[in-house]
Amino acid sequence: MNYVLFDLEWNQCPQGKARENPRIPFEVVEIGAIKLNEKKEEIDTFHEVIRPLVYHKLHFRTREVIHIEQTELDHARTFSPVVRDFLKWCGEDYKFVTWGNLDLIELQRNMDYYRIRNPFPRPLFYYDLQKMFSLLYDDGKSRWSLEDAVEYLHLDKTRPFHRALDDTWYTAEVMKRMDLTEVSRYESIDYFQLPATREEEIFCDFGSYLKYVTRAFETKEEAMADRGVTSMRCCHCGLPVWKRVRWFSVGTSVYLSLVQCPRHGFIKGKIRMKKSLDGRVFVVKTIKEADEDSVRMIREKKESMKNRRKERRRRKKIR
Repeated sequence: MNYVLFDLEWNQCPQGKARENPRIPFEVVEIGAIKLNEKKEEIDTFHEVIRPLVYHKLHFRTREVIHIEQTELDHARTFSPVVRDFLKWCGEDYKFVTWGNLDLIELQRNMDYYRIRNPFPRPLFYYDLQKMFSLLYDDGKSRWSLEDAVEYLHLDKTRPFHRALDDTWYTAEVMKRMDLTEVSRYESIDYFQLPATREEEIFCDFGSYLKYVTRAFETKEEAMADRGVTSMRCCHCGLPVWKRVRWFSVGTSVYLSLVQCPRHGFIKGKIRMKKSLDGRVFVVKTIKEADEDSVRMIREKKESMKNRRKERRRRKKIR
């Protein structure tokens, strides 16, 4: 199996968000990719600039960031033939590697807009090296910029940043120095192609936590009424659990819960509501062990939300 590391640069509507095409808010104008073998040795590269067909002129911020001239785009090929060549170049047996989760989403969004068949498996697992870097060198939650990661590893900055092939080269250099055996099980899941049915819903055991990705629902209320969404079990043994704090909302898109396993103690659940491309919602639920601080935090938040609701009801009565 090979690793396909890639980076995209994209343009946006020069006239501002109000004039953008909602089906393609970001149009890809450059693809840079490097192929590594299983020993993380470079075996091939791919690079091409792309002539935009939706946002013909460069947004001034795009020009400032990636330092590309309009004339270079005007003489380039369009997205469809370029991406077909890129997909053919990727080969048959490979795993995508990106710095962050946006490039894979925007690649597929552009493919969808130009009606190019999506050949990727469902679910699509890939390595988000930005997340893995944090797991190895930080708290696992923070997200480092590529340039900060390069500086942390004391790599020479011999190339500019913010061009697709250059950023991919830096990503490859960072990856070569990372011990992937420690974090390879923490694959990321692509959310562009959601499960179509309950049977296709994604359930992953990452050892220290469980992740569950649902099909799309019409509303948040419909999602929270689904037993598969709200069910909880121990992330270690899978045994039934006692409910201590039932699901409650924190803001508009996050829900928390606290349960207790008779063998492994407190387990916390977190539901994040995300928007699908068609405007519906899907759920990403994580279940993991809760330490004393997490138990206290969840209980305090539950009490705080309860008090807020009481205060809102009191104010309504006064009015």
